[in-house]
Amino acid sequence: MLLSELAAILLYLAILVGIAIASFKKNQSSDQFILGGRSLNFWLTALAAHASDMSSWIFMGYPVVLFATGSVNIWLAVGLTLFMYINWQYIAPKIRVATEKYNALTFSTFFESRFHDTSGALRILTAIMSLIFYTIYISASFYGLGLLLETLFGFPYWLGLIIGVLIVTPYLFFGGYLTLAWTDFFQGLFLLTVILFVPFIATYHLGGWGNVSAQLTKVKFFNNLIPSYSIGGIITVFFIMMSWGLGYFGQPHIITKFMGIKNPKEIKKSKYVGMTWQVLILTSATFVGMVAIAYFKDGIHDQQLIFIDMVQSIFNPFVGTFILCAIIGATITHSDAQILVLSSSLTEDFYRRILRKQASSKELVLVSRLSILFVSIIAYFIALQRFSSIFRLVEYAWFGLGSAFGPLLIFALYSKSANKYGAYAGVISGGLIAAVWPVVNDLLSIDIPTLIPGFAISSFLIWSVSHLTKQKGQVHEEKIIDHQ
Repeated sequence: MLLSELAAILLYLAILVGIAIASFKKNQSSDQFILGGRSLNFWLTALAAHASDMSSWIFMGYPVVLFATGSVNIWLAVGLTLFMYINWQYIAPKIRVATEKYNALTFSTFFESRFHDTSGALRILTAIMSLIFYTIYISASFYGLGLLLETLFGFPYWLGLIIGVLIVTPYLFFGGYLTLAWTDFFQGLFLLTVILFVPFIATYHLGGWGNVSAQLTKVKFFNNLIPSYSIGGIITVFFIMMSWGLGYFGQPHIITKFMGIKNPKEIKKSKYVGMTWQVLILTSATFVGMVAIAYFKDGIHDQQLIFIDMVQSIFNPFVGTFILCAIIGATITHSDAQILVLSSSLTEDFYRRILRKQASSKELVLVSRLSILFVSIIAYFIALQRFSSIFRLVEYAWFGLGSAFGPLLIFALYSKSANKYGAYAGVISGGLIAAVWPVVNDLLSIDIPTLIPGFAISSFLIWSVSHLTKQKGQVHEEKIIDHQ
């Protein structure tokens, strides 16, 4: 049985290695390694953006919340779909054009150029926020992979984590952005196939939708879809939709995929491909959570394993393990996208701008690869602690990035009055609110999602501080123009 499971994983990894070799390009410049030379077509852009969004969270996070708390969290998926559409519609075209205009490969570089910050402070602030929240985010992906390998092979959790890191990093280490885009494309299709297939087969295994529906009715699953037909109930639904959806504007690992498309005019095509994928994925993940309620009506020892245990009990070891490789695939696409963003920031924003301004392109690619190893090691040690559930780790990191970067990106693209002082205030306040708000919720016995106050306060401070320092900012910009 162990050999069948191992063979399935090796087959899956062999497919990925084949894709990586086929897409690998020698002698890459730093621009090609970090952003693929802005050469992606609309299919690659769409699936790369969406596959890098959905980590093992789609198998071991979101369905678990539905399984544990009921239908009210379906609104989370609704909010994600709505705001990702807004992201495609209003952010993607502008960020693609603006980053090329400023020759920016990272968020930090774009913000620094857009707000004429010659001090380097904004670059350092955004890089620090990325380092804090992304290491937590990446550790959540490693956590999911460690649990999978622990469950499949009985490995100690720490060993499963090490193997997971060794699975995740090589494709990115050698190939960079373009190789990652092609593996994302394959894994996006694979993830979609698996998550459509499993709940359908599980329902058949249970005797049809009638039996599943009966169990959902028995546990009153749909009773809290709208908690109450009152102002409080509507506010709860609103909070759930906004709490995650707003975060899309501040996720560099997703936004950078918009930046890599070759022709900005094809973003519209990418939008339709990507949104179709997302609707199907989230709908199917919702059904996973619902079917699991009927499948595990007598309970389960670890709710995070509902998808894994369901697959293992239905399919033979080889097929079941190959299906579970979707979790490996989700982890690879998601964590590699984040590691690339963070390593790019360390390379561009610290090494190139502060330590070695005259570094060659070859040297920068080497530093990028070393940064990948550095980030992976930090994330490994965080995941080793098992501080919280996968869902909560992802939530904390998503809210942090969304609060620190989301408002500033919108102001950068749509406001002419925002300046670097407002940018400082927005990044600092958004990051700090995201970091401490869970404690505030506990102390005050309230339940306001972190991203809502974080996004609101950051936005207010960007606007107000920019307004208060308007004259100072104008003088500074005039000096830059005169100098040029």
